[in-house]
Amino acid sequence: MASTNPSPAAIQSQFEQGVAYALHLWPDLTLAVQNNWGGPDSSDKRDWFAGAVVDLFPDLSNPASSNTGPSNAEETPSDEEPDSAYVEEFLLQVMLDEFEVNVDDDSSYEVAEQIIRVRSDCMKGRFEEVEKLRERWEAKKGKKEVFKKAEDEDGETDWDDEDDSEEDGDEDVEMGDAPPPVTRKEKEEPEVDEDGFTMVKKKR
Repeated sequence: MASTNPSPAAIQSQFEQGVAYALHLWPDLTLAVQNNWGGPDSSDKRDWFAGAVVDLFPDLSNPASSNTGPSNAEETPSDEEPDSAYVEEFLLQVMLDEFEVNVDDDSSYEVAEQIIRVRSDCMKGRFEEVEKLRERWEAKKGKKEVFKKAEDEDGETDWDDEDDSEEDGDEDVEMGDAPPPVTRKEKEEPEVDEDGFTMVKKKR
């Protein structure tokens, strides 16, 4: 444990930085941003993405939203504290909704685990995990992700056409509220008159 207890605000700040580093180091997301698969504002979307992930967790700088901290870090956090499976599911959903990327490797699991480790570390007043991510990011800064998919005969990949990805880029979805569930209308039974004829109804 750290020799001095950092303030709740410092802990929250370190956690937010750790999440940002984890997402910036995610090759799938980096590739999506480089190719504007989330639209022309893909880079801003990644920043928003980091904030949305942080919002999954109680704010450590606000005692009202969390009763956790370095002093009682070994105790179970509040019920609002998500696990790695929940975080991974959220990561996959945002990648699909916002960047139109269906992540089919294990990278989302690794990123979710990193975020949970950063969270656990920060709640103990320690920031080693954040430092590890920062060092990795510093070493990688400026390097581009290369898409490893084989090229077609004419030298073009399936991802060269960006027109489709920009259609949905202008509209930012507010992740705080889940979309309303789809409601399906019950199929109406046909009405039959006295002579046995089925009544035809006009569609509205």
